[in-house]
Amino acid sequence: MSYADAAKKGPKQSAEDLQLLSLSHAHQLTSRIISRAPAPPSIEPSESAASLVDVDSPHVQSVESDFKDATVKTETQAKRLEAEASEEAKTLREKASKAASDAKKRASTKGKESKAGAKKEWASLKENKDNPVIIGNAVIWAIGAAAIGFGAYKKHSEGKLDAKLAGITAGAVAAFAAVDYYASEWLFDNKFPKK
Repeated sequence: MSYADAAKKGPKQSAEDLQLLSLSHAHQLTSRIISRAPAPPSIEPSESAASLVDVDSPHVQSVESDFKDATVKTETQAKRLEAEASEEAKTLREKASKAASDAKKRASTKGKESKAGAKKEWASLKENKDNPVIIGNAVIWAIGAAAIGFGAYKKHSEGKLDAKLAGITAGAVAAFAAVDYYASEWLFDNKFPKK
C-alpha cells in the first residue's frame, strides 16, 4: 500500500489545516527563490587560452599506479636491479655460511661433551661393577622390563591394551624410577659408596 492510498483512507483535513498548509507552502517557495546558491565561478574572458596547460601535450607526464610493477625500461635500471640482487644474494650466502659453521662448531662441542660424559660414566660403572646397589638396580630393571613387555604382549593379544593402560603403566614406571633413584643415592652415600 502506498502512502497516498493510506492518506486517502484517513480523516479529511479541515479548512483551517488546508489554509495553514498553503501558507507554509508559499513561504517555502519564496524562501527558495530568495536564498539560492551563488553562481559558479567561470573563466575570465580576458585570460588567453595559451596560458592554460594542455594535459594531452607530450611535456606533461604522470606516473601510473602500477609503476613499481612495471618492467625495466633502461639498461641503467637493469644494472642497478642486478647489482642489488647480487648484493642481497651475497649477504644471504654469508649469513647462511656463518650459521652453518656456528651450528657445526656447537654440534662438535656438544658431541665431544656427550662422548666425554659417556666415557666417564662407563669408567665409573666399570670401577663399581661389584657394588651391590648397581647390581641390584640392573637386576630390578631387567626383571621389570621383561615383566612389562610380557604383560603388554598378553594384553595386546587379548585386545585389552589401550592408551589408558599404557599411561597408567608409564606413570608407575616413572614413579618407580624416582623412588629407585633416591634410594640408590641414599645407599651410595650411606651404605655402599662409589669408588
